[in-house]
Amino acid sequence: MPKQIIQNLKSGKVEMVEVPTPACGAGEVVVATRASLISAGTERMMMDFAGKSLVGKAKERPDLARKVLAKMNRDGVADTLKGVFLRLDEPLPLGYSAAGEVVAVGRNLANEFKVGDAVAMAGAGLANHAQFNAVPRNLVVPMPKGLPYEHACYATLGAIALHGVRNADVKLGERVLVMGLGLVGQLVTQLCAAAGARVAAVDFNTARCKLAGEGGALWHGTPDAMAKHWQEFTDGRGFDAVLLCAATDSDGPLAQAAEWARDRANVVLVGKVGTRFDYASYMKKELNVRVSRSYGPGRYDPAYEGRGHTYPEGYVPHTERDNLAEVVRLMAAGKLRVDLLTTHTFPLEDALKGYGLVKEGKGLGIVLAYPQAKAQPSIAVATPTLRVKGAVGISFLGCGGFVRSVVLPALKGLKGWNLQQVVSKGGLSAAHVAKRYGAAAVGTDVAALWKDKATHAVFIGTRHNVHAAQAVDALKAGKHVWVEKPLGLTAAEIDKVEKAHTKSGRVLMVGFNRRFSPALVPLKAKLEGVTSPKHILIRVNAGKLEGDNWQNGAEGGGRLLGEVVHFTDMALWLAGSEVSALEIAHGAGQDNYTISLGFADGSLATVIYSSEGDPAAPKERVEVMAGGASGVMDNYQRTTWSHNGYRQTLYKKPWHKGQEKGHAQALAAWLAAIRGEGEAPISPADIFASSRLLVE
Repeated sequence: MPKQIIQNLKSGKVEMVEVPTPACGAGEVVVATRASLISAGTERMMMDFAGKSLVGKAKERPDLARKVLAKMNRDGVADTLKGVFLRLDEPLPLGYSAAGEVVAVGRNLANEFKVGDAVAMAGAGLANHAQFNAVPRNLVVPMPKGLPYEHACYATLGAIALHGVRNADVKLGERVLVMGLGLVGQLVTQLCAAAGARVAAVDFNTARCKLAGEGGALWHGTPDAMAKHWQEFTDGRGFDAVLLCAATDSDGPLAQAAEWARDRANVVLVGKVGTRFDYASYMKKELNVRVSRSYGPGRYDPAYEGRGHTYPEGYVPHTERDNLAEVVRLMAAGKLRVDLLTTHTFPLEDALKGYGLVKEGKGLGIVLAYPQAKAQPSIAVATPTLRVKGAVGISFLGCGGFVRSVVLPALKGLKGWNLQQVVSKGGLSAAHVAKRYGAAAVGTDVAALWKDKATHAVFIGTRHNVHAAQAVDALKAGKHVWVEKPLGLTAAEIDKVEKAHTKSGRVLMVGFNRRFSPALVPLKAKLEGVTSPKHILIRVNAGKLEGDNWQNGAEGGGRLLGEVVHFTDMALWLAGSEVSALEIAHGAGQDNYTISLGFADGSLATVIYSSEGDPAAPKERVEVMAGGASGVMDNYQRTTWSHNGYRQTLYKKPWHKGQEKGHAQALAAWLAAIRGEGEAPISPADIFASSRLLVE
């Protein structure tokens, strides 16, 4: 099976693991890697972070620590720590700069790439230290003929350097200072020299200073030496541009830049340096401070990087893809000498030796060379696990964060099933889950899953926009199905699932797990004995999503369909009557909804779903008034029922022990139904009524 280098965030250990060949998306190419570059600076920082204790990690990333504390306050210590440890246990793919040969082309790129093309590729989590990588169009560029793979694998770092030079607006004959001579600093030096600038290069490491001289720096030395020579080098006027390429928490580079720069010079932060500076020094010279955005325009934009969108050339003439292409062109023309920077080359099987050098702070450009390999079948069978007679063989299609942190841990505590296959578009997450839970097979080929006779049931945990189609395929293949909500994003999609389910004779389940929560089940039981109409209020303090979260885009369909459906289903279940009226109000802000429901028996329900609350406050609260009684469920930790002046506690769980939202109970009911030990956990009529409610 193909190999990949990963890092364990919990222990900090770097490992080589086996993963399936990734599937090729419509806007992607799959590349057989021929060479990849270990970025000694960036990857050493990652190794240092991973090697820290939990306290050390919290000190390093106080922003994440604050989020953990807020979640702990809201959801309890047990659930929060479980989530933290599961996150730390996930493998982190290493590498982001590589080159190789195209072995598969997505249908939308057939006119642009062909099998056999030599390409350079970029992107953390994409251009990994892996034998095969699936990379979207805007992060891969053709290589000029004759350019060696071991040179082209520098393209990503070259793009970072080139964008920094563009931000500095370097012109012919100008005096430019480069501070920090790691890989990016060396490349910046060469690019400035190629642009006709007079370059001075500074670093505490004298060997790297000498290397910068070979790359075109007219002067090189330590900061102390620069202090004595900067006026001579610049004819007393100061540098026209200063590019800070160092990696340090010190504010020293910014202070030195202010001293050595001329009036109104450009000071560009290419590396990560301390950012506290003396206002007067920068104000008096009216210095321009710019922070360079990694590879260039398009970086961190999911529409550009992930979905292949681009920008008008008149407004954005040099995107990150343009920078990648220009860098490999300069390499092929001999104007960018990356061969000067390679200190070590290791075959892939000896990659851990390269990381040993990184950990020791040795070496500069460390290249990994890959053996030629053919894309292997995407379903690779491991040693079969012990099967229990009559057990349900479950396969997972998609294994994202929710599946890894919630579903699989809940299933682990249940009996009568085994994990047959784990299938995901990217092979690393599937391989990790398969190893952790003892799956019989791991892969990326969905079609092969439908043919697997040992798979009796499929859990669909992929992106929302493919739920319906995959559910239809699974039902047609004779599989029992669990679909994480939503079932579909349109009425037409849901109609197709209903048609396939009617013909299948299989159990269909949608992840409306709150119906099974121990905190809500006793409240529902109390309502069963009430004959008068019910008045239900469900309040959800959802919190904001990051702007580039996939749920906000076409793959997610938005939180109304992806999350609010949970709570409208809860309202239908608690009311126990058919919906007769529906009104949806979408307020200002990211995700603020008020859903008003009227029922045939006269009951009313209101769902308030807001992203504007304090994330540290309790997330969910349910209040029900009916027949002279009142029930309250507070964040799955306490449920009470008040009647005739007396209050009864129906459910109570200490806040620090987490929440019971019904995942394990719902999964147990699904398994029981598949084995013929009970009815479908949720009736098909309820499933389709809830699923259609917000899409119609």
